[in-house]
Amino acid sequence: MSVAAQTLSPPSRTLMLLEGRAIHELGAFLGALPLLSLAPRGDGHPVLVLPGLVASDTSTRPLRSFLRTRGYAVSGWRQGRNLGLRHGVQNAMVDLVQELNDAHGRKVSLVGWSLGGLYARQLAKMMPERVRSVITLGSPFASGPKATNAWRVYEMASGRRADEEDARFGGALAATPPVPTTAIFSRTDGVCAWQGCMEKTSATSESIEVESSHCGMGHHPAVVYAVADRLAQPEGEWSPFDRSGWRSLVYPNPHR
Repeated sequence: MSVAAQTLSPPSRTLMLLEGRAIHELGAFLGALPLLSLAPRGDGHPVLVLPGLVASDTSTRPLRSFLRTRGYAVSGWRQGRNLGLRHGVQNAMVDLVQELNDAHGRKVSLVGWSLGGLYARQLAKMMPERVRSVITLGSPFASGPKATNAWRVYEMASGRRADEEDARFGGALAATPPVPTTAIFSRTDGVCAWQGCMEKTSATSESIEVESSHCGMGHHPAVVYAVADRLAQPEGEWSPFDRSGWRSLVYPNPHR
């Protein structure tokens, strides 16, 4: 991890207080459903959605329900609340990816919110032959844990140090997965420093910026549309997110 990543500060108290807008973002999602129905339809491949810290499959239900209407075989992570890498969590996720891959006979796309996105990246590094793509939502893979306002919660929930990495779980967090990868982030994220949620740009990796809270990212209309757009790409034909036309009004250039 670079020195710059280690010295990133967490979001300000003001941004943290603004996380309350997540409730309004859920309302915006419900109101935007008629427009979101214009998002590209999928090809039926399996999609696994992983929740954030101390959240459960309930938190990802709006996103999963929408993706199901787009034609995907969607699954939650089925492990209750995400309390970190406690005993058995890693093996259960590996088993679930294998189960979905075997049951559908197709590679699995992984969508992870916050801590769930860290899991998604590591699973893809461990099982690239079973994973089709990775999408992270506000996941701080490129920064130290203390560049978030949640590291103490993680330590209390998991019983592990926040800076403790398990080399057996996919290796270095910041390393880009060997599959098409999209990192969605917000400069107004009140939980994670946005700089640590950006992916390096390459032939198969990108970052998409949205204006969203951290706690509302999983149901923010701009995020949901971007997820659907990325998942709809034909396998083996990945290309970067198109920001032309009306999208330029919603999705700023992340490298500005």
